Amino acid sequence: MRSSGLIRMLGASGLLLVLLCLMSNRCGQPATASASVEVPPAQRLRGVSWVASDSTTEAEILELERCHVTWLTQTPFGWQADSASPAVTLVTGGRRRIFWGEADSGLVHTARLARRHGIRTMLKPHIWLRARGQWPGQIQMRTAADWQQWFASYTTFILHYARLAEQHHLEALCIGTELRHTSVGHEKQWRQLIRQIRRVYRGQLTYAANWHDEYEKIQFWDALDYIGVQAYFPLSKATRPDTATLRQGWQPYLREMARVQRKFKRPVLFTEAGYRAIPAAAAAPWEWPNGRQPAPIDTAAQAACYEALFRACWRQPWFAGVFIWKWYPGLRPDSPARRRADFTPQHQPAEQVLARWYGQ
Repeated sequence: MRSSGLIRMLGASGLLLVLLCLMSNRCGQPATASASVEVPPAQRLRGVSWVASDSTTEAEILELERCHVTWLTQTPFGWQADSASPAVTLVTGGRRRIFWGEADSGLVHTARLARRHGIRTMLKPHIWLRARGQWPGQIQMRTAADWQQWFASYTTFILHYARLAEQHHLEALCIGTELRHTSVGHEKQWRQLIRQIRRVYRGQLTYAANWHDEYEKIQFWDALDYIGVQAYFPLSKATRPDTATLRQGWQPYLREMARVQRKFKRPVLFTEAGYRAIPAAAAAPWEWPNGRQPAPIDTAAQAACYEALFRACWRQPWFAGVFIWKWYPGLRPDSPARRRADFTPQHQPAEQVLARWYGQ
């Protein structure tokens, strides 16, 4: 059909609609949705994962400020009997003993104290499975009825924290963490949950997806503000690899994250990333310290991993920032957390790397 005939058939308003669809590359999407995502360096989230305790002091917050930290995550827990249980129990304090920092009062106090120093808060509730040896990535119901009950129970749990975040002006909310069997294959339920959260909470939203088998399979990223990745990517099997080797190890993961980012037009946020102070820190970063098999401490290897992370990721235009796992309030240089080669960068060369990049 000739262009003049098309114009007569559509009329001015119809032609405008066609042009808008062409601009958006996809009818039904806003014209701005196809624009590439670019996060200015000054707006990147410079975060740490705050470990709850029974107090939060001004001095502990000042330690964050000295390292140029601008965000922290706080992590209350929902309790589930085992991976097949359809009930998530909300515990906010009271008779059942939890750390004060995980109770509503502690979460709010810490957020207010941090805000006085220009540090924002992302509330990041987790599920804790009481069954020994299980973790949230194994949560999977046996029947459709159990799935329905689990989502209803989880909705009650997460909406409590959405309302708490809105009431006390917490700047971001992570709506779930490493719940692979719930997030993949249950898009409809998560979209419904996100709509419910949006009705009561006006801040930024993300979901913390496992790096290995989850984030690239999730289909509801477009309903959130960030693509959240638990970024424990293995970078090298070598002992004490140099920064160049580690940066090379990042390359396939950067390409995959860029692909997912282009598909959903959302920036990528590392909801967790960290390395232990051991010689093989880059081989399996997700592994927890094993008290029965203590590893030799190697702070240089940990620092090299930090340096490679920032060099590889920080200047990616779609990179929104990172929350370093993890930060203990009031940690002393002689703390047991250091002696057992824990994840924290505190009082170690990795802290200097973090502070230098966060201070740019």
